[in-house]
Amino acid sequence: MPKSDDKSIHTPSRRQLFKAVALPLAAVGLPSFAAVDAPAAEPTPYRPTFFTAAEWAFVTAACDRLIPADAIGPGALELGVPEFLDRHMQTPYAAGDIWYMQGPFVEAPAQFGYQGRLPLRDILRTGMAAIDAHCTQAFAGKQFAALDPAEQVSVLKTAESGALELEGISSKTFFTNFLAEVRNGYFSDPVHGGNKDMGSWKMIGYPGMRADYINWVTVRDKPYPLPPVDLAGRRS
Repeated sequence: MPKSDDKSIHTPSRRQLFKAVALPLAAVGLPSFAAVDAPAAEPTPYRPTFFTAAEWAFVTAACDRLIPADAIGPGALELGVPEFLDRHMQTPYAAGDIWYMQGPFVEAPAQFGYQGRLPLRDILRTGMAAIDAHCTQAFAGKQFAALDPAEQVSVLKTAESGALELEGISSKTFFTNFLAEVRNGYFSDPVHGGNKDMGSWKMIGYPGMRADYINWVTVRDKPYPLPPVDLAGRRS
């Protein structure tokens, strides 16, 4: 079974750590070509096919709290992390099809990973529904997505600590799995729906799939001089 990640909730110091791993990318001049300007097409907003409307509102709000945009780099919403989650929940991995899903189902030390009966997508769904139910009782009928940002952060921090009493699931189990998915979407290859325009890779100076990166593996005192390339061969 996958091993649960139990890292701390987003803080400015974590974003500073991301930035510290690489210097800013050097600007690369590109040749100019004469072309007829065409009106830019407005991108079609992503429509979730797995999450319900209430779940999508929760996912969007929670992603924005966990990795908000700041001076260091783009936020989770800007990079399409909710889209990554919606698409990833429809994979065999998230459905538990490639997990060992037979008993015993026990509370085990972290090094043994998750030992419960719920696959990943049900961990997220059960946890979101339980937190919405908690918020409805604790905040005068408001669900999580309707809370103000400070209240949302407070709820997530309580869930992170495991102190939030939820129906049907440990709040800590939900939080660690949800946060791991947000991180995956933030740093994944754009083919999976997140990391739009390789924004997180540019933030940390990661070259992506460039075949000629080997000469720079051991270089620590200079920024990599070229922008990243994704699995499809697109250059940022």
